Parts: sequence; C-alpha cells; structure tokens
Amino acid sequence: MAIELTEKAAEEIRSIIGRQNRDVDKVYLRVAVKGGGCSGFQYAMDLTDTKGEFDEQTVSCGIRIISDPKSLLFLDGTTIDFKDELMGRSFVFQNPNATRSCGCGSSFSV
Repeated sequence: MAIELTEKAAEEIRSIIGRQNRDVDKVYLRVAVKGGGCSGFQYAMDLTDTKGEFDEQTVSCGIRIISDPKSLLFLDGTTIDFKDELMGRSFVFQNPNATRSCGCGSSFSV
C-alpha cells in the first residue's frame, strides 16, 4: 500500500488527534474512496480506533494509515498534503490514478 502524508498533513492530523484527547499510537487514519462527488468518486478520511479484518496498513510520518482493498485500487501512490491558505484550510490529495479532479479537490474520476 502506498499512501503517503506530507509532514504538514501529518502535523495537522496529530493536532486533530490531540484536540480529540486521543492517543496517536492507538488511532488509525482511515483513507477511503466513496462513490459520489462532482467527478464520480470522492475521498473520505476518518480517525478510528479499530482496524478491519481486510484493511491494509502503512505508516507515514508516524501516522498509522488504513484502507480497504477496494479503495486502495484508486489510492495507490497518493500523497496527502495539507494547505492553510486565505481561501481555507483543507487536505489535498495528489492522486496519480485520477484522470480528472474537481475544482474543490475532494472528488475525482479515473
């Protein structure tokens, strides 16, 4: 599985975990792909304490990342960054499998 975080994204995730009074060593970042969005698929991220039986795991910048096998078909090679700009704060997916992304960056097509 190849999902990577930039250090900036990892810092933001650690900050969110801290604000939720959770332990970074006991939490997984679930990254998934769901149908929908303006381009056909949308990204989903969630913090969870449990890893599913078929979830695959990797560690990037000290953050444990899990994904289900179907999502990994679309996410392999993806880098997740975090942008804090005048127009807002958001996670940004750099997905080499996407043939097109929407303007908001939260959905894509393959």
